[in-house]
Amino acid sequence: MVLLDNYTRKTSFMPHNLLLLPAPRQLNVLNDSLDLPDDRLIVLDAPNPQTLYFSAKRVQAALKLYAGVTWPIVAGTAVPTERVGLTLSVVSGGVAHPQGYQFSVTDSGIFIVAGTAAGAFYGSLTLSQILRQRGRSLPQLRINDWPDFPHRGVMLDISRDKVPTMKTLYNLVEKLAEWKINQLQLYTEHTFAYQNHPEVWAEASPLAGEEILALDAFCRERFIELVPNQNTFGHMRRWLTHERYRHLAECPDGCDTPWGYFDEPFTLNPEDPDSLNLVRGLLDELLPHFSSRQVNVGCDETVDLGQGRSAKAVAARGKGQVYLNYLLKLYRDIKARGRTMQFWGDIVMEHPELVPQLPRDAIALEWGYEAEHPFDENGARYAAAGIPFYVCPGTSSWNTIAGRAENALQNLRNAAQNGLKHGAVGYLITDWGDKGHWQPLPVSYLGFACGAALGWAYQANLEQDVAQLTGFYAFDDPTGKMGQLAYRLGNAYLRADWPAPNNSVLFSILQEEAEITAKRQGPTTEKLQETLDYLDSLSTEFADARANTPDADLIQREFIWGSDTLRHACRRGMWAMSGQDAAQKAALAADAERLIAEYRSLWLARNRQGGLKDSLALLEKMRQTYA
Repeated sequence: MVLLDNYTRKTSFMPHNLLLLPAPRQLNVLNDSLDLPDDRLIVLDAPNPQTLYFSAKRVQAALKLYAGVTWPIVAGTAVPTERVGLTLSVVSGGVAHPQGYQFSVTDSGIFIVAGTAAGAFYGSLTLSQILRQRGRSLPQLRINDWPDFPHRGVMLDISRDKVPTMKTLYNLVEKLAEWKINQLQLYTEHTFAYQNHPEVWAEASPLAGEEILALDAFCRERFIELVPNQNTFGHMRRWLTHERYRHLAECPDGCDTPWGYFDEPFTLNPEDPDSLNLVRGLLDELLPHFSSRQVNVGCDETVDLGQGRSAKAVAARGKGQVYLNYLLKLYRDIKARGRTMQFWGDIVMEHPELVPQLPRDAIALEWGYEAEHPFDENGARYAAAGIPFYVCPGTSSWNTIAGRAENALQNLRNAAQNGLKHGAVGYLITDWGDKGHWQPLPVSYLGFACGAALGWAYQANLEQDVAQLTGFYAFDDPTGKMGQLAYRLGNAYLRADWPAPNNSVLFSILQEEAEITAKRQGPTTEKLQETLDYLDSLSTEFADARANTPDADLIQREFIWGSDTLRHACRRGMWAMSGQDAAQKAALAADAERLIAEYRSLWLARNRQGGLKDSLALLEKMRQTYA
């Protein structure tokens, strides 16, 4: 027998040769195997066996697909012992952790014991992954498993600018559930169809109330909590540009920001009572569609606070206190509605003296997306004050086209390590859509897979081969090639040798004017040529690689488009820096036309029409450079 406790070996070194996402905390592999017979039963042993039915159906499907056996499902233990193939049991206090499970394969059959239906579901997912790899002959083993973080979530930006179709959302939920993610947030500014505010979402193809209700039910069945997410302070441009709401803006005519001057309003005026009245109305319309008792109210990046209508209050009380006063009013409204408030913690961290004033029954979201973000320092502040908090790393996909893979993996590890160190109650993987949301969704799968593994059991998954895991579980590629290619494409930004926070230099070259590119202190033409050569080799490999998922053709097209767009960025940068040759300009113009046409097609394959116009405008601006 081999004992692997908190194992941290790559798959190639595992004696059982199983690739599991996430890897379980403790695994004992025996030398024997169990050959699955045809005529067995799946037995549900629980006070309410109906709560196990969904898990049992998934296992039943996996048994048929991977082992070729059809085992009926029955409830209760009043069946002949020799007929039992799999027992799913819920025993109060049967395991130490409410989401934990014990799983064993013996001569007598397969046994999953948990203290809750959620724990039994997670055990059934592990069984399905083993069946997928071993088919009808299972290794005899024992697993004792539970998560490090009770809340393990993904937040998907649906406001800049992509609003996914319901099919896309359902498919994503399926993936995340299989990886033991148990929370989903859809970041919303203006993309919920508020019946009282139709002008705000008129061109956005928003999610309707009925769609949220359906998605919530779909998530609940898979033990995922769909948490409402609506920004309520900063990032309110989509509201405040309308005349009906402009009077509520801190700076109605524009403001200075860390990203340059904005000629549009950005943040609500916290001193105007009608700002909070607007937010109350939004919450009253939004929250009933969600069964979750939590709500993320945003409140991040209030960059223009004090520049306009709240200037006198800020001068008198200080910017931090004005911010906190509004946050506390919002907290009381959330609590009155029977919910727990989540809020982004960046502004509070700019004023750490405010942390002890935060309520102990609200959850701070500590976000940061660079490899060396101070999760350790900031987590220590929340812990010292007794404030519950999540750590919120990111996929590093936005502002990149194809991701910043190495930065993402380090950022995800940093968050998990220091979240555990300081007692974070949640681990939220964020995926944003800044500046047009140009990156295809599969670019983010690497970060989702890595985060799901680390959020479940950090030590057991620290040295997992994430590219191989992604290839196998996100792209259904047993060879792992698609995952490796996604990882390598995601590291193309390193070849340019020009690090940029929250960004990649190739993306910047695509979005800026040619004259700026020519004058910028950026990568040399030699480095851009080296990056182009690297991408040329990857493009050939993507043409030969194949996923086996139902959307395999689409995934291949998305990665080829991403690679081609980065190649265009390299050529654009060299053209701009070398004097803007006319022949090169004509070639770039034709290539831009092709990329834009393919982008439009790829967008509509996963997303709604709304937002496409705004996103395409940024690509058209690039194309106009060559006009």
